[in-house]
Amino acid sequence: MNIKMPDFDMKKFVKGAGSTLSRVVQLTEEKLGTSEKTEMDARFEHLSERSDSAKLWTEKIMRDTEAALIPNPANRMEDFIFEKIEKQKPKRLSNLEYLGLDMIEGGGEFGQDGPYGSALIKVGQAEQKLGSCERDFIGSAGVCYIQPLKKFLEGEMKTITKEKGVLESKRLDLDACKNRVRKARSMIGQQAAERDLRVAQSEFDRQAEITKLLLEGISTTQATHLRYLHSFVEAQVRYYGQCNKIMSDLQRELVSLGGPQPYVPVSGYEEDDALAGRVNNIDLGANAGYRRARVLCSYDAKDGTELNLTSNEVIFVCECNPPNSDYMNGKQGLLKGLVPKAFLEMLDDD
Repeated sequence: MNIKMPDFDMKKFVKGAGSTLSRVVQLTEEKLGTSEKTEMDARFEHLSERSDSAKLWTEKIMRDTEAALIPNPANRMEDFIFEKIEKQKPKRLSNLEYLGLDMIEGGGEFGQDGPYGSALIKVGQAEQKLGSCERDFIGSAGVCYIQPLKKFLEGEMKTITKEKGVLESKRLDLDACKNRVRKARSMIGQQAAERDLRVAQSEFDRQAEITKLLLEGISTTQATHLRYLHSFVEAQVRYYGQCNKIMSDLQRELVSLGGPQPYVPVSGYEEDDALAGRVNNIDLGANAGYRRARVLCSYDAKDGTELNLTSNEVIFVCECNPPNSDYMNGKQGLLKGLVPKAFLEMLDDD
């Protein structure tokens, strides 16, 4: 029986090995100070440093946000594994929901007609509501903030890192060719070395231009990340506003059940009707009249009157005045502008 061996290009293999050896020799000589190194211009170095800084701080902020939303590292690792194998993340109860369940069961054991048992059940129900709000907040923060940052790191930043590595290889090839030109002894050797140098210089210049264009694009990502940050803050405001309402209602219910302590508003939160809808001086009614909508696919604004949209982000929208059949007024954090209706899926009823 004839076994077909895979095709093997010996010339290509030898050439690749030779290039690798040449780069290692060049790098070693540079470390020893016996060989010159081609330096990039100041503009390129500045862009490269900004790129490295953007990657470093985006990674830190993303990790810290994940840790703040899901403090348990084992749960974060489990979610990471399920994400990599492209399976749905496990639905687990939060600590608040476990607490609520035990309080409700304990209240039933103590007797729901008694003051302590009935209070335990009320508090347990409130803790379950808090846990549900927390889960919704974690999901919203993941979609509007963590996922876009992760996409940036795994997309643009990974491409830039790859192209910078290619550029460094081209730079080592160029400097190795320069050394061979200087060391050439014969006319034939000189001509061959100069030919290789011209090819290496052309490839290096081309790669440097590609890498520079990618690095210049990093500066435009901050405006996009600012929108994600606004959405994250909006999600936090909604979450803490919901939590404050749940606990304020719980305190009133406990007072109605009777007990040794009178109702006292939570410190730092106003209960005045004139200040309803505010938490720690944050206006929760800022989105009054708006409804939530999910963006179906990304959209680039045509002019300054429109908003840029990112797929799956949640924004606030309301009808234009006068009504427009194609557009709605949109709100992303502090940014406002027109958004096309065709790109939206409404999440709230009229």
